Amino acid sequence: MKKLLFSLMALTLTTITFAQKKANDVAKFKTDAIDMGKIPQGTPATVTFVVTNIGKEPLIIEQANPTCGCTIGDFTKEPIMPGKEGKITATYNAANLNAFEKHMNVKFAGVDEMKSITIKGEVLTAEDYAKIKGSTPASTSDLKTDVSTKPAVQKRKPTLKTKS
Repeated sequence: MKKLLFSLMALTLTTITFAQKKANDVAKFKTDAIDMGKIPQGTPATVTFVVTNIGKEPLIIEQANPTCGCTIGDFTKEPIMPGKEGKITATYNAANLNAFEKHMNVKFAGVDEMKSITIKGEVLTAEDYAKIKGSTPASTSDLKTDVSTKPAVQKRKPTLKTKS
């Protein structure tokens, strides 16, 4: 009986000792999904996720990787002290028309589990975007969105020269 009791205590202690932390045990996001709303085509849009360290040790964001090439991620590189906030930004290039939903996988140091965060919205042509905003901008660089934007690189359309 003593051997059985000792074995159960050893198993319980081992399980507790090697229990893995989960992302939700060390970090809390204000929101894990952001709707960018309607954004103009060709104007990259950036959103910021705020993450709070709810653990007792400094929190380090090891990675914040987008799941596709149309999104660029960046994050706070310094350790986030307990109770303090860090940031993860996601910039969507808005090249393709239609609705989108993109994900980023966030990895914290000392946590095996990845946390998924999401951005979504709808990319409209410059004309359609101007209609819903009630103005007629001269170019897409004159457009303002509900989220911060970076100027887009404008490409010149090739012109065909014909002989007369």
